[in-house]
Amino acid sequence: MSYRVGIVGATGAVGQELIELLHRRNFPMSELVLLASSRSAGKTITWQDKTWTVQEAKPEAFDSLDIAIFSAGGSTSTELCPEAAKRDCIAIDNSSAFRMDPKVPLVVPEINPDAARSHQGIIANPNCSTAVALMGLYPLHREFGLKRFFAATYQAVSGSGAAAMQELEDQLRAWGKGEAITYSEYPHQIAFNLIPHVDVFYEDGYTKEEHKMLNESRKILTMPGLKASTTCVRVPVLRAHSIAINAEFEKPVDLQRARQVVGSFEGAELVDTPAENKYPMPLDFSGKEKCGVGRMRIDTAFDNGLSLWVVGDQLWKGAALNAVQIAELLVADKLISPKATV
Repeated sequence: MSYRVGIVGATGAVGQELIELLHRRNFPMSELVLLASSRSAGKTITWQDKTWTVQEAKPEAFDSLDIAIFSAGGSTSTELCPEAAKRDCIAIDNSSAFRMDPKVPLVVPEINPDAARSHQGIIANPNCSTAVALMGLYPLHREFGLKRFFAATYQAVSGSGAAAMQELEDQLRAWGKGEAITYSEYPHQIAFNLIPHVDVFYEDGYTKEEHKMLNESRKILTMPGLKASTTCVRVPVLRAHSIAINAEFEKPVDLQRARQVVGSFEGAELVDTPAENKYPMPLDFSGKEKCGVGRMRIDTAFDNGLSLWVVGDQLWKGAALNAVQIAELLVADKLISPKATV
């Protein structure tokens, strides 16, 4: 069987990755429809020898689609995901619009595939930092029982979209030429800088991004009592997020066993030979499906603690890849049937 697939937000950074991944992973498509705002309608997008004309994302666009993957922002998802679901088109949403909705499953296929089976037409994709962090934490949680964690993120500008990636490149060129550096995507210059500010600040001093790490981890792991504290930092890296994690577990941690369970987990690649200068880095995990885990060591502050470093491609496991994996799960489990030809 093959399926009619739509991408909403096809002209954005994640939309471009979705086109590539659907083809690279041979997703069974009879048709791919690219959708975007009225401003982008009529543009053409080419991948290898295929060219599509972008259509405006309207409710009726979902009438003939089986699956629609959304990566166009929360307001678009809030408006159009329910419209897709009403038209028997399963919506897989990359925005934060539905993640904490109790009626909408929040899915990482390597962790909670069963959650997808209870969907009511909409399935949510987690935040990029949450997805990457859990590729390291989840196998350890299964073995030792996660209790709480602290995290500091090193988030690439790809998390803010194509314009932010361009701004970093422009700033580096300007610096090299001795020209004035300008900025608009962030409140400060990002080149040669770190900005401890990702998303809006709440009254408690944490940002929305930092709250997502806690709340989404609780939902995905089905651990409402999980405790976590995160500081999210934007760094001058084009692609792939890195996360330093200090985790405390219910059981004593055996370091050799910890490396074994991470190394055998399908979503992770163990890169942990620091004596040989081998550890995960953004350059090595850009365009990789697995997330790298390394710098694993017994934590000196926590009882039953472990420190680790996780790196993953924000545009892939943090967004597009996870969405495609959800679609693959629906197909593999026969949770979706192609519509009759209209």
